[in-house]
Amino acid sequence: MSLFSKKPATLSDVVRRVRAGEQKFDPSLREFLDWFYMNPHARQQAIEERPASIDPVHDAYAAAVAEHLARVYGLQIPEWTEVHGNELREPFFAGGLQSLKGVLVAESPTAFRRRLLFVSKDALSRPRM
Repeated sequence: MSLFSKKPATLSDVVRRVRAGEQKFDPSLREFLDWFYMNPHARQQAIEERPASIDPVHDAYAAAVAEHLARVYGLQIPEWTEVHGNELREPFFAGGLQSLKGVLVAESPTAFRRRLLFVSKDALSRPRM
């Protein structure tokens, strides 16, 4: 069975794939989100383990994802989200388009905004939702 025959079941799995050079962050995160949404019984476990570090943007993104999913689904916010991913010093705007900055500032969920990440309100949505 290959690594990609199974979707990542935790945020730590996402980061392990990225660090090993086996998959880029965005596709791995999308696969994780698919798994997360389809497995409500395992959602808390999916965000519990603190992932390894990649870089300031991806570390902040992983922490924001865990915090946001916990808030939306009434899960316990993992303690690691308070200490992981706080190294970002410059705002990061998803999409990279200057014209989107105002929209992203307005729409970005709190878990992302407080880490200087600005994403659309549906950044974690998936087609099957």
